[in-house]
Amino acid sequence: MVIDAAVGILLVVVGIVLLASELVHPGALLFIPGSILLVAGFLYLFFPTYLLDSPVGPVAILVAAFVATAVEIFYYRWVAPTHWPLSTTTAGLVGREGIVLVPIVPNTLKGKVRVDSEVWSARAPVGIAAGTRVRIVRGEGVSVHVEAVAEPAPPA
Repeated sequence: MVIDAAVGILLVVVGIVLLASELVHPGALLFIPGSILLVAGFLYLFFPTYLLDSPVGPVAILVAAFVATAVEIFYYRWVAPTHWPLSTTTAGLVGREGIVLVPIVPNTLKGKVRVDSEVWSARAPVGIAAGTRVRIVRGEGVSVHVEAVAEPAPPA
């Protein structure tokens, strides 16, 4: 049986590239195939008879796949911890106050308001300048209707 080292080297290089890509851009799920190709490449280069002529090679590749899957699960939990999904609706914002980030042009969706940590498209029947405190009067789809809140008078 003729073993071409170029095949083994190619498997190792592609495996390393996939692993590096996963570290640079988490979420692409490249850790598992990268690990499999890395193990297959090393087996092909250093123990070709185990990879090609015995059940040890396929078992080693399966073990690599399971280990890579377990490592990837823990890695993703570390990189992107789970959080509750965003469940705010515009109806739930009625009565809340926010601040205008982008000036509101009458009867358009050009305005933006921040309510807590969320930014919403806003509309109003009158123009409202950026930096103005507003109150949500109703929600409509993914936008809110607002009115300016009168600033309290400074103490005399």
